[in-house]
Amino acid sequence: MPRIDRLHADHYLIALPRTLEDSMHGTMTGFEIVTARITDSDGAEGVGYTFTCGVNGGAIADILGREMAPRVAGRDPDLIEAIWKDLWWAFHYGGRGGPTVLAQSALDIALWDLKSKRAGLALWRLLGGYDPRVPAYAGGIDLDLTPEELVAQTHDNIERGHRAIKIKVGRDRLSEDVARMAAMRAEFGPDLPLMADANMKYSVDGAIRAARAFRAFDLTWFEEPIPPEDPAGHRRILTEGGIPIASGENLRSLWEFRTAIEGGVSFPEPDVTNCGGVTPFMKIARLAEAYHLPVTSHGAHDITVQLLAACPNRSYLEAHGFGLDSYIDEPLAIENGHAIAPDRPGHGVAFDWDKLESCRP
Repeated sequence: MPRIDRLHADHYLIALPRTLEDSMHGTMTGFEIVTARITDSDGAEGVGYTFTCGVNGGAIADILGREMAPRVAGRDPDLIEAIWKDLWWAFHYGGRGGPTVLAQSALDIALWDLKSKRAGLALWRLLGGYDPRVPAYAGGIDLDLTPEELVAQTHDNIERGHRAIKIKVGRDRLSEDVARMAAMRAEFGPDLPLMADANMKYSVDGAIRAARAFRAFDLTWFEEPIPPEDPAGHRRILTEGGIPIASGENLRSLWEFRTAIEGGVSFPEPDVTNCGGVTPFMKIARLAEAYHLPVTSHGAHDITVQLLAACPNRSYLEAHGFGLDSYIDEPLAIENGHAIAPDRPGHGVAFDWDKLESCRP
C-alpha cells in the first residue's frame, strides 16, 4: 500500500497581460499561484494549486510546506476524507478560512489528482461521471472598459467559442452600468445569456436599486451584489430586486453554503481552490441538488471543468478572466459554448515547471 512520501509547496507570481479591474479588488497587475505536489512511496505524483489576486500567497505556501506536510507524511493517500477531516480540525482554531483553507484546497486537489491517476481515470469519471461537455461562459474582469470596448471583447470571446458572457458592474454611477448592459443587448440581442458580477460592491438597498435597473436586460444572474455573510440581505435582494442571485466564491465551507442557500442564493458558486478542495466542492454541489438548485463555479476552470462534468445539476462553468494557458500543457478547450473535460488520467492540468520558475516572487 503506497504512502505519502512528500508534500512540496511552491509559490509563483504571474503577471497579467493587461491590468484588470473590478469594483472592490481594484486594479490587478498579476495573480499568485501556490502549488502542492504530493509524491507517494511508489513515485506517483498528484498536483494541486490555489490562487490569490496578488497578495498573501506566501502565507498559503508556508502553511502547506511547514504546517501540513508533516501531518500528511506517511498517510494512505487514498483516504482523502480522513485526511481532509483531520486537517480541518487540526487547523480549525487558528484557521477555518483564509490562507489555511486555501492551503487545504490545494492539498486536497493534489490527492484527488493522485488517486485518479493511479486509477487510470479522468477525475470527472472517478467522481461518478455525467457529461464531459460543460456549458461555459466567459467571465470578464472588465469594469474599466467602455461600452464599445466591452462589445469588442465579447466579439472576441464569441470567436473563441463562448456563447454566454459575464460582465462586471459596480461603477460609481449606476447609469454607466446600465449603459454597458444596453450596449451588450443592442449588439448581441436578447438571447445571449448575460450575467453581471458586482464583487460585493453594494449595500442591500443599493443592490435592490441596481437589480431593478438591470431587470430589463434579462440577466441569468446577479452575482455577489453584497458580501456573502448576509443571508437576510440576499433574501431581500432576490425578493425585491427580482433577479436570481449567484454567490459563494468567497465562502469557505459546506456549512456556509447551507446558510447561503437557505438565505436565497439561486446559483451556489463554490471555488475548488478556496472552499477546501474537491472533497467539499462535490458535497456543495450535492447540497445544491437537494435544494433543486443549479451549481456554478468560480475560477480555476482547468480543474473545475472536471468537477462540473460529474454534476447533473451543473449550470455554467466560469472560464475565468485570468488563467494559466501559458503555463500548462493543454489549456481548456471551448467548443460552441461548452468547455470540454479532458479524458486523460487525473484532473488533466500539467504545469510547465520550467516556465513557472521565472515567476518566483
